Amino acid sequence: MIKFISKRLILSIPTLVAVLTVVFIIVRIVPGDPAIVILGDSATSEALESMRERLGLNDSLTKQYLDFLVAAFKGDLGASLVTGKPVMAAVLNVLPYTLELTIAGVLLGIVFGIPFGVLTALYRNSSVDYFTRTISLLGLSFPAFYSAILLILVFSLYFGWFPVISDPQVGDPGQRLFHLVLPAINLGLIMMAYITRATRSSMLEVLREDYVRTAKAKGVPGMVVLFRHALRNALIPVITVIGLYLGVLIGNSVLTEIVFNRPGLGKLIVGALNQRDYSMLQGLMVVYAFFIVVTNLITDLTYGLTDPRVKRQ
Repeated sequence: MIKFISKRLILSIPTLVAVLTVVFIIVRIVPGDPAIVILGDSATSEALESMRERLGLNDSLTKQYLDFLVAAFKGDLGASLVTGKPVMAAVLNVLPYTLELTIAGVLLGIVFGIPFGVLTALYRNSSVDYFTRTISLLGLSFPAFYSAILLILVFSLYFGWFPVISDPQVGDPGQRLFHLVLPAINLGLIMMAYITRATRSSMLEVLREDYVRTAKAKGVPGMVVLFRHALRNALIPVITVIGLYLGVLIGNSVLTEIVFNRPGLGKLIVGALNQRDYSMLQGLMVVYAFFIVVTNLITDLTYGLTDPRVKRQ
């Protein structure tokens, strides 16, 4: 297992470098001059040139790229062009709120999505199957910001059960969890829809396999056949779906934070866009890219834990 983990860690490094390269290129081709953003349109040409020199914009692209890679691997994402404060400090200040929201959405999707998928596979083409598939289709159809607005209208304004504004900075842990409920449900519905459909499809294929029929013919209890033989072998495609759409979920967390007015990376992105803070945007893109790479790494490691045959590859 240690060899398998080491191999996956080594393979993730080129992926991270490639992603950082794309981020570097995108930021450099965005129109606008960071020096003008900092000093304003009325700045003199001498002041603008001095600022470009201080920011390293007069260096060759190769030097800028190498400096960017070295700084990124050291955890230095630069300083905000607007506030002058380190980007990493701003990210770390709100990162826990985004992480707790994303993790809560993933857990809700897994806890409800896998059982629903198994249930619909066992009772294929029944009323339970049609109902669950309809709910999952609705979860896939609504954009994250639209479903968030609907949740606020129904459960906050109409019933008055939850607050309109989700404030994760309340001191009481119970209140903090209470404020997390609606945003987590919004993300959980999306993840649950993906997982339910993937689990159903995978389970339908596995249940038709010869080894499942053989286990039933030998008199193995139905629950053992279902969970030990069928579900475990059906989990590989489900894990793939979770890994793929976790990146989508991180993107949807941005929209969810904006609608529920939660502090997080989403509000940082919107503020950076409005203020044309290219340094902050670059740092946030690096953070999101890092999360995608880590997600893919965790997905690979989960493959090895679920199916021992993967570790031999």
